[in-house]
Amino acid sequence: MDSRIERLCIERGLKMTGQRRVIARVLSDSEDHPDVEELYRRAAALDRNISIATVYRTVRLLEEKGILERRDFGGGRARYEPSEQGHHHHLIDVETGKVVEFEDAEHERVLQAIAQRLGFELVSHRLELFGRPLAAGRKPDGD
Repeated sequence: MDSRIERLCIERGLKMTGQRRVIARVLSDSEDHPDVEELYRRAAALDRNISIATVYRTVRLLEEKGILERRDFGGGRARYEPSEQGHHHHLIDVETGKVVEFEDAEHERVLQAIAQRLGFELVSHRLELFGRPLAAGRKPDGD
């Protein structure tokens, strides 16, 4: 059975080699936002003939075709997620690098209102928050 990333690749005219299929499957199965090295580690566990160069080329190609989105969550490494994940935002734990995805209808309404007030139709936006977990009983700074 084809993975959702593999189906997108085929729809967009990409030739699907065996190694691209493995990389597409790993990306489709990922519940996190892997960087290229983590993607390589996971793909190589399935096919030891995959090189890191192949993973870099494939990720770059998938990004060019609009199948993957590059994210910069700090830490000096780009991380990736499928483009068709639905609209969501990210909260990044600055201590662990863990990424929490969330949706917020109120935030969406505020952004639409701001764009409209300034005479624009909002077509896209991205929100990435960086924070650290609150210790039990501790209030956020500034309160």
